[in-house]
Amino acid sequence: MKKIAIYYPYFMGGGAEAVGLWIIQALKDQYDITLFTLGDIQLKKLNSMYGTSIFDEDIKIKSILPPFLDIICYLIMAKNNNFRMLFFHLLIRIFKQNSHKYDLVMSGYNAMDMGQKGIQYVHWIKVLEGKPFHRKISAFSQKQLLQNISIANSYCVADNFNKHYGINANVVVYPPVVIETPDIDWMDKEEAFICSGRIVEAKQPHKVIKILKTVRERGFDIQLHITGGGGGFYEWKYLNLVKKMVKQNSDWITLHENLPYKEYIQVLGKCKYGIHFKQEPFGISIAEMVKAGAVPFVKSEGGQIEIVGQHNQELFFNNEQEAVEKIIDVLSNSAKQNKLLQSLNQQKDLFSTQRFMSEINDVVASYFDPKLETPTY
Repeated sequence: MKKIAIYYPYFMGGGAEAVGLWIIQALKDQYDITLFTLGDIQLKKLNSMYGTSIFDEDIKIKSILPPFLDIICYLIMAKNNNFRMLFFHLLIRIFKQNSHKYDLVMSGYNAMDMGQKGIQYVHWIKVLEGKPFHRKISAFSQKQLLQNISIANSYCVADNFNKHYGINANVVVYPPVVIETPDIDWMDKEEAFICSGRIVEAKQPHKVIKILKTVRERGFDIQLHITGGGGGFYEWKYLNLVKKMVKQNSDWITLHENLPYKEYIQVLGKCKYGIHFKQEPFGISIAEMVKAGAVPFVKSEGGQIEIVGQHNQELFFNNEQEAVEKIIDVLSNSAKQNKLLQSLNQQKDLFSTQRFMSEINDVVASYFDPKLETPTY
């Protein structure tokens, strides 16, 4: 078996984490995989969260933090970006020192200098470069980064990658979305919206509340479920603002803070609609809405329009007022709802695990066989 080293610094939740694990899932039966990460990982727990089946015998794990220190370090990293980048570059340094031992090096966590040409999966731009101090730790070279084969998670990210680095991403491979929701008929679902993701100012759930409150004032008896965790110490003021708004509208809003994943799926499965205000590079929570059979309303720019489908213009808005009008238009028209449901059902296949694994294997195969061209999707 050819030997592959994969960089993924830590596993603390999120869509990017699912990508890192499914890259391993895709490659583990054909290649000898070593994962470079900061701390110890619990494969059994991760398998249950993301639907993978990765076992201790499938991969080697190289971590740099002692087990009794990793949780403390993760807490520090969550509160301080400089410390987070410090740990990231310490791991990059070790990864580069060992890269010559492998037939292929890969990053599942954005674009980076891996010490030699490799394959990088890009969730967003300028994530790992850090400051000059950080780059000095790892001897980070942007010139080396540009030699890699680049996989973007959306055409939106591919476009931004080109604008920032001056080169095109080689291929777009959409993240896998693993979610098994209850099989509830559309007519039996609640007249409810779900707003999922971290409850932080960047996601702007307070604007979602204002939008749907206006919709209710226009005569539509809808409910709202807000799911997600807070943003830590630096977002406590904003979280309190959202909680205050929820309390003031408790007759139609339910806040599910830090909901266990299985319970989140139950909430998601019973909602007819979804709404997401922030422009995203991709938007895993929006893809989950689509996979669960909900009709999501999203901003008209960003990777999320690829999830919903550019042709479904009825679901895109530029501002709060436009969101209100688009939502009312769909809620008022059952024929339009049925048309959207059929269209969104076809989008689901874009995010299947089988499609993701097949496309990742194609990119890796083309790396090892010069006769094969790097595929484009």
